[in-house]
Amino acid sequence: MDGSMLILIAVAGIFLLLYLVMGVKLHAFVALLLVSLLVGVAAGMPLGDVLASVEAGMGGTLGFVAVVVGLGAMFGRMLEVSGGAERLAQTLIGKFGEKNSQWALGITGFIVAIPVFFDVGFIILVPIIYGLARKTGKSLLFYGIPLLAGLAVTHAYIPPTPGPIAVASIIQADLGWVILFGALAGIPSMIIAGPIFGKYIANKIHVVVPEYMEVEEADPDRDLPSFGLIAFLVFIPLILILANTLSGVLLDEGNTVRSFLTFLGHPFVALTIATLLTFILLGTRRGYTRDEVQSIATKALEPAGIIILVTGAGGVFKQILIDSGVGAVLGEMMANSSLPPILMAFAIALLVRVAQGSATVAMVTAAGLISPVIETVGYAGPILGLIVIAIAAGATAVSHVNDSGFWLVNRYFGLDVKDTLKTWTVMETIIGVVGFTVVFIISLFI
Repeated sequence: MDGSMLILIAVAGIFLLLYLVMGVKLHAFVALLLVSLLVGVAAGMPLGDVLASVEAGMGGTLGFVAVVVGLGAMFGRMLEVSGGAERLAQTLIGKFGEKNSQWALGITGFIVAIPVFFDVGFIILVPIIYGLARKTGKSLLFYGIPLLAGLAVTHAYIPPTPGPIAVASIIQADLGWVILFGALAGIPSMIIAGPIFGKYIANKIHVVVPEYMEVEEADPDRDLPSFGLIAFLVFIPLILILANTLSGVLLDEGNTVRSFLTFLGHPFVALTIATLLTFILLGTRRGYTRDEVQSIATKALEPAGIIILVTGAGGVFKQILIDSGVGAVLGEMMANSSLPPILMAFAIALLVRVAQGSATVAMVTAAGLISPVIETVGYAGPILGLIVIAIAAGATAVSHVNDSGFWLVNRYFGLDVKDTLKTWTVMETIIGVVGFTVVFIISLFI
């Protein structure tokens, strides 16, 4: 089959995927699997090979993603039930003072979202911003936007959150580079989209706590874990993973220290260590029975399961593109394009995000399409980390009415659609644009 026909099949597959997700309301997992099968058959693959590619794509992706996302979910759930998120917020607000509480909330969101899912982190911490808004009489947006920005930035850019984990797995990027570049892109994104934009928009739109929101105020007498313990638990897996990456750059192959750090800093080992520590230090040491800790960990895997399956289906889509020959043609075409791959990655993720709303679907779709380019050009090392963040940036920007996050903020802040577009949508777009700008500039020097 000639190259132009294969490209046409790939394009038709993308449009069908968008139609199934948006029009038919088919679950993204099923939609990705169905489109992958149809693309493989339409490209002329033998039927047995199509099934083999599905198995290889699913298994190859989930072999990494299922372990990391599963461990991360249990780790985050223990942090949630123990009150670790509230401790971070209370301590930082106390250190920064009420006058600078915007910055404290932005940093709180940035740290909390490393182990805790975005929506869970927001719901846990929203009573704190309600209390501050009532106490000071300022617009709820003054406190809410910095918190949302901190949560959204880390959720998009810094593993072990599911999005960057999924993309890194599909394009085989080193997580150490992803964490490093995610932090470099995320910090300015959080500052501009959070405290700076939050202060600006709070002066334009005054929002009070919605009357219909009956959220329990945090119990000031609740026994919370220490700030130092929570910070240690959150950062230990990131430090171990970064140490692994840096040892690969600074130490020679075969060096004993490098071999030890490579093992200790592998995401499987680093997250297993962190998760076991949370079970002990936030679980049994704080009065939970072993059965209760087991129940908490099991409950954490329910939302993680959906993310894992969608990511696996994204891996199937990638594998079908490669095995059918579509990937080679697509990769060669994009490699010969005047556009840098990092810009293409951002643009593809942004288009899919705007069209169907789900950041996860946008990320795995963009990663599947860009992976043939990476294989054709032979990219490796730091540039892959930059591409992961570029995809995450595109899948974050321009959240609107087809995104569940849009309605979560709309409900908890009591906004109408117009004001949600002016606040949440603009904030998400700032995060995406600033994050992409940072990694694009870095890519010019790598």
